[in-house]
Amino acid sequence: MWKKEDAKSPGVAENSSASGFGKSQSFDSSNSFSDSSRAAASIGQGIRIKGEVTGTEDLFVDGFVEGKLNLAADCSLTIGPNGNIKADLIAREIIVRGKVEGKVVARDKLQIGSTGEINGEVQTGRLAIEDGATLRGKVEAGRMETSRTAESRTAAAAAGSSTAKTSSQPTSLNSGTAAD
Repeated sequence: MWKKEDAKSPGVAENSSASGFGKSQSFDSSNSFSDSSRAAASIGQGIRIKGEVTGTEDLFVDGFVEGKLNLAADCSLTIGPNGNIKADLIAREIIVRGKVEGKVVARDKLQIGSTGEINGEVQTGRLAIEDGATLRGKVEAGRMETSRTAESRTAAAAAGSSTAKTSSQPTSLNSGTAAD
C-alpha cells in the first residue's frame, strides 16, 4: 500500500490529505479551474482574532474569530470542527463544520457539515445541510441579487408605479410595489 501512495504525485496527496478540511469538496464543474492551483491560508486552533479579516485567497479557520471575515469574490471559507466564529462571514463558498454566530453570506454555496452549527441570518445561492447540523435563524436561499441591482429595481418600480399602474415587465418578489 505504501508504494501506491508513493507513486502519486506529491501535490495531489498534499491537497487532499494534509489540509484536513476536504479541499476536494469545493471542486465542482463551475470552479475547478480556479481552485486547483491555490492553497488555502489557515487560522489554527490556538489562534484568536478580534477585528476584521479580509483576503483574496481561500481560508481555513479552526480557531476563534470575532468581528468580520470578508473574502474576495472567488474565495472559499472553511470553518473547521474546532472553529468558533462570532462574526459576519462573506465569501463565494462557505463550509461550516464548527460554530458560527452572525450573518453568513455565501454568494454561491453554503454547506453545513454534520458537526456544524449556525445561529444567525443566512443568505446563499445554494444550501446543503448534512444530518446532525444545526441552523437557527433567517434563511434566504436561491438566486441572489446584489444590493445595487435590487436597489435599482426598487427605484425603477417605484418610478414606474407613480406614472403608470400597468406595466409589461414582471414584478420582483421583493420590490415592494403592491398596488394601493
